[in-house]
Amino acid sequence: MDNVTLHVRFAPDGTVAEISERPSGLTPQQWFDRLSQAVGAKAYRTFAGGRGVFDLARSDVEALKVATA
Repeated sequence: MDNVTLHVRFAPDGTVAEISERPSGLTPQQWFDRLSQAVGAKAYRTFAGGRGVFDLARSDVEALKVATA
C-alpha cells in the first residue's frame, strides 16, 4: 500500500496556513477540517512549532479529493 504524509502548518492564531495535497477548490482550513472529519485523530500527529502531519494511504487521499470535487 502506498502511503503519503500530508504536512500541516498552523498560523499563530491556530488556523491552518498551509497543508499538503489540498484540492484547488478548498482553503487550507477547509481541507484540514475534511481530513479531520474523515480520519480523525488516528492518522494525525501534532508536532511542536505549529506543525502536524496526517499519515494516510494514497488511495484514501485521492478518494477524499474526489469527494470534494
